Amino acid sequence: MKIYLIGYMGCGKSTIGRKIADLMGISFVDLDKFIEERYFKSVPAIFAEEGEERFREKERAALLEVSEFENIVIGTGGGAPCFFDNMEVMNSQGVTVYIAPDTEVLATRLIKSKTERPLIVGKSYEDLILFINEALKKRAPYYEKAKIIIRGENNLDPQLVIDKIAQLK
Repeated sequence: MKIYLIGYMGCGKSTIGRKIADLMGISFVDLDKFIEERYFKSVPAIFAEEGEERFREKERAALLEVSEFENIVIGTGGGAPCFFDNMEVMNSQGVTVYIAPDTEVLATRLIKSKTERPLIVGKSYEDLILFINEALKKRAPYYEKAKIIIRGENNLDPQLVIDKIAQLK
């Protein structure tokens, strides 16, 4: 069993991913953390020093590597589904779950987040809403290819995700 969690930054992929993995008794991998450990650099440092294109190549290689693992929940970076044929790879290897809270929920989480997120540094709440809406328009064609889509406030309920996955079988 492989479960890929996709969605915009701040949607809860890591939080819910750990909970799902615990409930199912399987492992969890945060793809960004996997990349950081592999290259001994933070994702923001890779972006700054090597550029987005090189980061996306590293992300692709990491995705292919973790796709070889069994019994795992994988929390991808927000942009991962939107490059190369990553979405097709994930859909062919396991169950993809798009976690899609409302834009306002994302903005609130991101404003409060302690995590360094270079794309949103210095943005006000209102700017962030506009930024997220624009990004989601561009990413929707990729995100919407997920086998399961969970929208709204209840998206952090791990049992809801597990139940929806069970319905696919």
